[in-house]
Amino acid sequence: MEKTYISIQSSLTVIIIVGLFFIGLGYLNSKKITNNRNYIVGNRDEKTFSLTASLTASALGAWVLFGPASAATWGGIGAVIGYALGTAAPMLLLYNFGPKIRKEFPNGLTLTQFIRKRFGLGMLKISLFLILFYLTIFLIAEVTAIASLLNFISQVPLWITAGITLIICLLYILKGGFKLSIITDKYQFIFVVLIILASVFLILTNIESSSYELIKKNSTNLVDKNYLPNYTAGLTFFIAVAATNLFHQGNWQRVFSAKNNLILKSSLIYSSILIFFYCVLDGLFWLNIIFNKFKSHTRFSFF
Repeated sequence: MEKTYISIQSSLTVIIIVGLFFIGLGYLNSKKITNNRNYIVGNRDEKTFSLTASLTASALGAWVLFGPASAATWGGIGAVIGYALGTAAPMLLLYNFGPKIRKEFPNGLTLTQFIRKRFGLGMLKISLFLILFYLTIFLIAEVTAIASLLNFISQVPLWITAGITLIICLLYILKGGFKLSIITDKYQFIFVVLIILASVFLILTNIESSSYELIKKNSTNLVDKNYLPNYTAGLTFFIAVAATNLFHQGNWQRVFSAKNNLILKSSLIYSSILIFFYCVLDGLFWLNIIFNKFKSHTRFSFF
């Protein structure tokens, strides 16, 4: 059966309309920006819902559509859990370090202020390199994920989607500052919650024990609790994702933007739970697709 695509014109129209909406929000929010501190960390008055929404949405970009899913196809359940723990772990680490650094720097803006004061200029330079390197990789991952997704559903050339996305983001963030990121994250958060609910429904209503038995029989490693590479893959994902996200400047902006430490801690706990379950559900949902897709095949393996 030939695959049906959404037209390129329709896809680009939706992207441009959404982009113009966010650019408009950026213009309106720019009128509320009074100084550089306000531009970087907002008004330092974020409450639990807005901060939870922002932490969750910023952690779950378009890349999450591909990450846990691809991990599931070759690393099985172990890789999925490792990926989920790695994505959620930075929130728990910030739960410990965030309030302490806020106490030492009540008017702080970035992690680099703390690093320079505590460890000196040499460590600051290393940290800046890691931060810039990570943010470059993160930006590439986000943009290519969006471009790949749109190419998959409507065959829009990758460079067009990437170019439009970067231009739109630059226009609305340069104008609206960090506070606008908090605002747009709320829209993304609602979308993520809807996806989680839909995923739970689809998994519970479509997963079949016969499908599980099929993959257990023909590709045992994906669900084998004794298969060591599943655990090593999960550990690799955990270390890589958790460690790098500690150098995510956006996370530290959110730490400094909380109204108080109680709100910060609550938001970090809630967001870590949501992030973990989303990544696990994404991976399990993909495994369920594999179960059903290969029902008619007598043998398949990803190893």
